[in-house]
Amino acid sequence: MTEQRVILKTLRLTFVMWDEGDAALVQQLHSTMATTRYLSGNLPWSLQKAEERLRGWFEEQARDGTTKYKLLAEDGRFLGRAGISKFRNEQFELGFSLREEAWGKGLATEAASALAGWFFERKFASGFIAFTHPENIASQRVLRKIGMRERAPILIDGVLDTAFELTADMRLTKDS
Repeated sequence: MTEQRVILKTLRLTFVMWDEGDAALVQQLHSTMATTRYLSGNLPWSLQKAEERLRGWFEEQARDGTTKYKLLAEDGRFLGRAGISKFRNEQFELGFSLREEAWGKGLATEAASALAGWFFERKFASGFIAFTHPENIASQRVLRKIGMRERAPILIDGVLDTAFELTADMRLTKDS
């Protein structure tokens, strides 16, 4: 990783801050129905939407010290995005999205678990939430694997999403 600001590393993943010119990567990540079917609007992203999200991630990082980061493979290939950022300027929220070729390899679980540890080590808050479309069973499985517990559903863009939470105390109980 030359010049890139490494945030976190795992055995197979590196989380880095985005570069100004990364909007095309973000658009590419969300360019198919398969990768957007569970996101708000459930349509492929335009370059303009990708640029808006990228600007938002820069703002979140500057304001909160955390955001959704660029996720790279060991060889530097772009795999997707993953991170923890403020949701509705209230609670912190875990989110991740991987390119289709990265699905089914345990990378989302590896990313989510590493982010949870990183979040609590840095004491951003006492807990965070995550939510998924009710049909996104794969993401729900990831959240349960890292110790998150289901809580009351949350209404987002007219869809009653399945919501989860993880607190530092829950994580200590899971790890002991």
